Amino acid sequence: MTASTPVFDRDALLAAARERTGLSDFGDTWWFEPMDRYIAAANAEGKLTPEGFAGQSEAIVKGLASRLRMVDDIARHPEIRDEKVEVAAVILGLPRTGSTIFHRLLASAPGMTAIRWYEAQNYAPLPGDEPGNPVGRRAYAQAMIDGWLSLSPELASIHPLDPEAPDEEIIILGQLFITTMVEGMTFVPSFASWLDSYDQSRGYADLKTILQYLQWQDPTRRGTKWILKSPSNLPYTEVIADAFPEAALVMTHRDPLDVVPSYVSMEAALYKLNSVHSDAEVGGFWFPRLAGWMRRFEAARARIGEDRFIDIDYREVAKEPLKQAERVLARIGVPMDQTIESALAEFMAGNKREQRPMHDYSLERFGLDEQAIRDAFASYRARYIEKA
Repeated sequence: MTASTPVFDRDALLAAARERTGLSDFGDTWWFEPMDRYIAAANAEGKLTPEGFAGQSEAIVKGLASRLRMVDDIARHPEIRDEKVEVAAVILGLPRTGSTIFHRLLASAPGMTAIRWYEAQNYAPLPGDEPGNPVGRRAYAQAMIDGWLSLSPELASIHPLDPEAPDEEIIILGQLFITTMVEGMTFVPSFASWLDSYDQSRGYADLKTILQYLQWQDPTRRGTKWILKSPSNLPYTEVIADAFPEAALVMTHRDPLDVVPSYVSMEAALYKLNSVHSDAEVGGFWFPRLAGWMRRFEAARARIGEDRFIDIDYREVAKEPLKQAERVLARIGVPMDQTIESALAEFMAGNKREQRPMHDYSLERFGLDEQAIRDAFASYRARYIEKA
């Protein structure tokens, strides 16, 4: 970092959000601590380009603006806190395990709902949005996607980007400077290490309020079952299990020999949006990070108990997606009927993997070693991969 390198400053970011919205009340500012930790790490380690700094600044201010708007809406409409939200299932598992397509498949069933990508980017309505017609948020989300693909075209083959499609709640939680969304978008190893021991429960309590807020914005969601999804839940399984004690925990499984290079490739493409890091740096951070997530999860699952979990094999979803979806829906009290089966079949017909370019990745590109991965994930592979 040189003397001319721009740096993040908390007060300046807060002021920018207040100016954008004309509002000043952020509510409970518990998130100042992780925000300050992130700022310190990003300024020291992020290696952000000027364009990357501008993009990350916008991402932060956007999240702060949503916070201001939500706090204001709740003050004017206290009935928001009366919304009855049912989170029926939470999908977790290592990244690149087919969780995105499986999440969207389940959310396509009548009676189910999920956070949409455009809602995750701006969970509060923007000026000009109308009930049932969030034109501003949809346009913002599409512009984001267009910008990302212009900077990192390979993302088109790695993750299906669609403003209307269900996506991850960590996009919202990352705007509160928690969850692995933060380290997924900015190279901040010291922040990631600090976050491992930080109590994120207040963030998940806020997530419940945000779900109420989204449901209040769209009354057609009342009475539906929410399904959440994120690989970020893996190292913090107990936090989300406690936050949503009635939810089934759906774990998607795929061989880490495929997962690790695939996800490292994805992270390299994401970091390319805003910074300059070598493939070896990215691989050197993310391989042990993923192994650490799994160790944390295995210990947490033993404490939580097997009755909360349902396991979904990537290979079985590829062969019989509707059968695997039926297993989860039955578990959460949604029996399969002709209407649901037709909706699921229609979704799969319109979402073939072949509609996107193939994702090309390798161990060698990122300095990864097959035997090291086998060793790091030995217990996981023995239980969930090799048994099949």
